[in-house]
Amino acid sequence: MKRTAQAQWFGNLKEGKGDITTQSGILNHTNYSFKTRFTGEETGTNPEELLAAAHAGCFTMAVSAALTEKGLTPQSLHTEAIVQMEGLSITTVHLNITGQVEGLSADDFESITKIAEKNCLISKVLSIPISSEAHLLA
Repeated sequence: MKRTAQAQWFGNLKEGKGDITTQSGILNHTNYSFKTRFTGEETGTNPEELLAAAHAGCFTMAVSAALTEKGLTPQSLHTEAIVQMEGLSITTVHLNITGQVEGLSADDFESITKIAEKNCLISKVLSIPISSEAHLLA
């Protein structure tokens, strides 16, 4: 399996603009720029936001897979991925997951999420600290 995306850029760093298109078409000439990345003065995406989305999705699916292996079906899983930047370096990712899963203790849910935190595909390619926090709803 291969997945692709394209990015193009026009102009200098601070005043220039670009767009990103994904193979699926879900992003189709989506705006990104210095302003969308660093100042928030313009609508569009940025690489760090896309990394957060990819990590949240991957981690949530990894938790779902682990639950399925235990014979459990989550009613819902919701993850927020927080990508932290300091200067021009991404320094950490924190994954905050809330789940609703019948027949599972909070301790077991946290144990499952810690394994997913380390083993989801996006976590494996990052060489920065990754942490997570789990909340199980009754």
